Amino acid sequence: MKKKKILFVAFLAIVVCLLWISTQTPQRVGPEYVPKAYTSVLSLLPPIIAITLALITKEVYSSLFLGIVTGALLYSNGNILLALNTVVYNESGGLVTKIATTSNASILVFVVILGTLVALMNKSGGSYAFGAWASRHIKSKVGAQLATIALGILIFVDDGFNCMTVGNVMRPVTDRFKVSRSKLAYLLDATAAPICIIAPISSWAAAVTYSVPEDMNINGFSMFLRTIPYNFYALCTIVMMVLLVVLKFDFGKMKDHEDNANNGDLFTTQSRPYQEVDNQTPNQNGKVIDLVFPVGILIISCIIGMIYTGGFFEGVSFIDSFADCDAARGLLFGSLFTLIVTFIFYQLRDVLSFQEFMDCLPEGFRSMCAPMIILIMAWNLSGMTNLLGASIFIHDIVENVSTVKMFLPCIIFVISVFLAFSTGTSWGTFSILIPIVCSVFSSSYEMLVIAIAACLSGAVCGDHCSPISDTTIMASAGSHCEHVNHVATQLPYALTCATICAIGYLLAGILGYTFNSQLALISCPITLLLMTGTIYFLSKKTI
Repeated sequence: MKKKKILFVAFLAIVVCLLWISTQTPQRVGPEYVPKAYTSVLSLLPPIIAITLALITKEVYSSLFLGIVTGALLYSNGNILLALNTVVYNESGGLVTKIATTSNASILVFVVILGTLVALMNKSGGSYAFGAWASRHIKSKVGAQLATIALGILIFVDDGFNCMTVGNVMRPVTDRFKVSRSKLAYLLDATAAPICIIAPISSWAAAVTYSVPEDMNINGFSMFLRTIPYNFYALCTIVMMVLLVVLKFDFGKMKDHEDNANNGDLFTTQSRPYQEVDNQTPNQNGKVIDLVFPVGILIISCIIGMIYTGGFFEGVSFIDSFADCDAARGLLFGSLFTLIVTFIFYQLRDVLSFQEFMDCLPEGFRSMCAPMIILIMAWNLSGMTNLLGASIFIHDIVENVSTVKMFLPCIIFVISVFLAFSTGTSWGTFSILIPIVCSVFSSSYEMLVIAIAACLSGAVCGDHCSPISDTTIMASAGSHCEHVNHVATQLPYALTCATICAIGYLLAGILGYTFNSQLALISCPITLLLMTGTIYFLSKKTI
């Protein structure tokens, strides 16, 4: 009781202090307004607070909220009224503004439609039928995980689409073979961004292509292709993931989750997200086609939707239309078309009545409420971080270390990891850093390729680690895993891989700078061998 009183008094003291500060600071800001924390190390404080609290408390909503509030108070120099206005209505980072942007609103609608499609496939019996079919053909836990990886690699168009589609298709299968939800979430996350960043036909390739400055006289798509052998994090993640499955080895918190799954507990913790959906009695009258057909249409229509937004049907080439596509709009068009086709298909097959189909619309929305809330709060937090000039702070750090060009790829990798981890966006990270890298290595093409690859690799790594990343959130949603569990179990794997990659970029930078030739390419097989040896050593040491 005494402790509660102390906390209450401390809370009142903070409120009084903030109210006093509010009387000493401006209520409104003009176009020339600059907060005191702008471009300082404090600009990184909001995401650090949110991420640290999420890992400590295992509660993501309050952690994100406190990170947002911290950012708003720093931006407003402690003025409560200005902070409130900033959180909700600021034109660059406010909650309403972030939701209202075309791309973010499109992603939210896309997520709702995907939730509806999942509900439809479950109610029609397609998911149950596929699970029964897979159980007859997949004979082991290893096989179930390898099938998840293979499907994840095949769906390389977009990372969020990958997580949601593969997760909902493979979850019944992995449940049957006692794969923990945390392990499934890791497999989804590891075959999302790491695959997209090395797939020439993907929304990520388009983002990288247009991040290369036009005045460099470099073909952005050709540059993207050249970076693939140097994208160590993506390649090492794939190698690591396959080795962990084949060697039947896990470490860190993931091992506890897998051990518990073998004993029948797929979650380990008390939290049971999506329990209402998971506990539904399956319709056993469905066929495999009731799942395969909608998923196939979804993949095809999303690809067509993306190249449509890139101008393919207006005469633009296939590659250029992908490079210039609006991924969010394309995915929304594709999913909406799939929903209409699925309705017609199920009506013709008479597997669902019209009323049952309509009931799946609100059901799909309800099932996606949790990831949508996290997404919206993550966007809001990212907006607060940008208002404080975190990207400029990182920009200055990179420029200050540009004199040690030999070690710059490794340094860029580390900075890129930290920036993506803090902001939750890999696209934002490489769009900030690539122009800087291009200006530093304008006279050395091979070092430019290595440095851009390090930037992309670090951005994916930071995205992979960050609990406020869209992809991480989607992986939790697709696997029906508690979000904090996914982050806590995946982090040791991602950091192990990142350490190996940092060594790889150190070697690549030395070779590229010393010889200024493609001799640096040998750093790729060396890094992959080092990754393989590390996992093999850890597996033997644990056993």
